[in-house]
Amino acid sequence: MRAYWERPYESEFEARVVRAWSEGEKHFAVLDQTLFYPTSGGQACDTGTLNGVAVLEVLEEAKATGPVIHRLQSPLPEGQLVVGRIEWARRYRQMQRHTAEHMLGQAFLRAAGWNVVAVNMLNPVCTMDFDGAPDEAVIRQAEALANWAVYANTAVRTYFIDEAEAPAHGLRRAPKVTGLIRVVEIEGWDKVACGGLHVARSGEAGPIKITRFERYKGGTRVYFVAGWEALELFDQEHRLLSRLGEWFSSSPLELEKPIGNLREEWRRARAENALLKDELAERIMRDLLTEFPTQTIAAQVPNSVLDMVGRRLAEWPGVLALLLAQAEDKARYVLLKHPSRSEDLQTIWEEVLKPLGARGGGALVKLGVMPLKALHPALLAFERYLAQER
Repeated sequence: MRAYWERPYESEFEARVVRAWSEGEKHFAVLDQTLFYPTSGGQACDTGTLNGVAVLEVLEEAKATGPVIHRLQSPLPEGQLVVGRIEWARRYRQMQRHTAEHMLGQAFLRAAGWNVVAVNMLNPVCTMDFDGAPDEAVIRQAEALANWAVYANTAVRTYFIDEAEAPAHGLRRAPKVTGLIRVVEIEGWDKVACGGLHVARSGEAGPIKITRFERYKGGTRVYFVAGWEALELFDQEHRLLSRLGEWFSSSPLELEKPIGNLREEWRRARAENALLKDELAERIMRDLLTEFPTQTIAAQVPNSVLDMVGRRLAEWPGVLALLLAQAEDKARYVLLKHPSRSEDLQTIWEEVLKPLGARGGGALVKLGVMPLKALHPALLAFERYLAQER
């Protein structure tokens, strides 16, 4: 018996275990009645305990009709009388999310004729997919309409009708089940077939806040928060903005200007830094070509320009080079050659760098990392290897 439909605000109940079994390390139980809601219709299942044993997951064998299966942390014997306790804070947030989803579904229908395609309410930030193209004006209008429905604080009723009666009840969408159909009605606002759990009055689902939207599969995906979770998100964001306001000596709602100024300064500094790195890389390359007239180079260079110096040298005719740089707790390397050199980089890598713990790859340019302690030994090993080859 699915007692959660009749008693959604209760969090404790007694029941008897009518079936119990284990599959390896997983343990399951079916009760003669339960307040535990199973994962269904985009709504996550309840969690809690049965006689102190954690209920990890709640499933249903068949949508809205089959037994409700409780997956347990440890087994319970058949026939045992148990006390079930629902994790109420989680349950209530699920009820708020689900009611808000209904209110938004109706709001988008009224604002622009959009229909709900899919929903996901498993996380505090929920998603709804609609068949309409993204339109910010529609989003804002629907959000306002949904919150007016919150403020109206009308009753949320549930009842069953026969499948044949459905067309006469003006449901927002066609039922997905047959036979007896459970209807959730937000009085004066929305009416839809649904097997989920909802709050008793629309005011309990608010506030409803759409956090963002995006184009998705030819329609629009909307992200929203509702109820306590909307307030919690507002509190987190307000605290963050207040801290930033203190840093910038600005009120939270006037942060855009100082942050914009900082962004422009950062962009200018980044562009200047890129020019300086380019000049440094060019200078290091020319210094190396002067220092190693044979154009066989083994040297340590700054990590910030390692790749840039390597790219320049790889284009210089006759060059074979091993460049290394210290990067925090490891060493980075570039092993390269110009196509005019006959040496095989793979052989050099296997003979010189791999024994020192190097990792990486490439053809005419090999890039990778090695232990920091191998930096200087790698330079010496490279020079010894080439001396032996001569």
